[in-house]
Amino acid sequence: MQSWVLGPIGVNAEHRVTRAGCRTVLVMVPTTAAGHRLLDVTQLLEADHRIQVVFTVPEGTEHWQGPEDFVRARHGLLVPWPQAVQNRFDVILSASHREIDRVHGNLVVLPHGVGAGKALFHSRKAAGATIATTGFDRELLTYRGRVLPEAVVLHHDDELATLRDRCAEALPKAVVAGDICLDRMIASRQLREEYRRALGVRTGQRLITVSSTWSSSATFGRCFGLYRALLDEARPADCRVAAVLHPKAWEVHGRWQIQAWLADCVRDGLLLIPPEEGWRATMIASDWVIGDHGSTTVYPAALGIPVSLATFPDHAVRADSAAAHLADWAPRLHFDAPLLPQYAAAKARQPGSGRRLAAHVTSRPGQAAAVLRSVLYRLLDLAEPDTRARVVPVPRPRPLPFHQ
Repeated sequence: MQSWVLGPIGVNAEHRVTRAGCRTVLVMVPTTAAGHRLLDVTQLLEADHRIQVVFTVPEGTEHWQGPEDFVRARHGLLVPWPQAVQNRFDVILSASHREIDRVHGNLVVLPHGVGAGKALFHSRKAAGATIATTGFDRELLTYRGRVLPEAVVLHHDDELATLRDRCAEALPKAVVAGDICLDRMIASRQLREEYRRALGVRTGQRLITVSSTWSSSATFGRCFGLYRALLDEARPADCRVAAVLHPKAWEVHGRWQIQAWLADCVRDGLLLIPPEEGWRATMIASDWVIGDHGSTTVYPAALGIPVSLATFPDHAVRADSAAAHLADWAPRLHFDAPLLPQYAAAKARQPGSGRRLAAHVTSRPGQAAAVLRSVLYRLLDLAEPDTRARVVPVPRPRPLPFHQ
């Protein structure tokens, strides 16, 4: 049994702390992907000495590999799950619905990708699912007739209709905040050349990034030979190739296995971006992104970066999702022809398509930090700082070294 943490929560905490009287925020990190989005939000609380942030990894029937390492790598105070559910917190942040009925405090639920409406009709976690699912379903947001979150964060006004249809009783808790991930990427575009230098991309070189979500319908699952094919074409053409995989691919197969599968490609120059951080900076540094229906393909397209689709599950994607709007204009990659010349088709996409896609991703461009901070301080019952809520650029990317 994991020992409980003698930290700033629980019985006699007032005798252990150095900063007394802080409001406490619990950050629930069930997966690395959720952790990414939650750290975007916790940055809004930095430098406020009235607030203490702690982390926990929910336990249950599912347990993904990696979240504990994700928290520890950032030196967060990790509270064991059995201890977390025995305490009350002023605010609880979650980018997942797992185990949210077991925690106590003002719960804020956020999407961890491009919107909570989701790109796919059915959950990838439910084998043989026949009922369409969203992040707004009643069974996710309520427990015994009670709406669990105090705030349900939406990226877009259009999602209000879905929430009304799926769980009308949660509508008073809805907050249309916009997309803080996209806002951070937009704020980071000024650092594009710095990101390219960090990746070792020289002036005049083209950076091609292969993006993959998780599941067998993703780029990594369907088009594994793409990495080698691009490398073979890229070397004489003076291009670099990077690989971005959804964190759940790393968590399911294991870090060692992903690196082992791609070891020969990394040895020959593939820039393998780790799951903890770096994918956003890599996308901003890219000249061309090849991907699928996942968020890591949608976001660069919304920034106006040329995108081609290596694979796309047309039959399973919601017609009103951002991924579907991307598929309306992004060219499909042809594997029976040379790959590099197909960059021209991606670059010649419909004028303004990236801007229109961004409008499907968020209806509050540039406002997410301010809206989310206001919600958090209202629930914390604290006055907001006088300073403006900052949108912080994303860190420099650090590709993984060759794995032997």
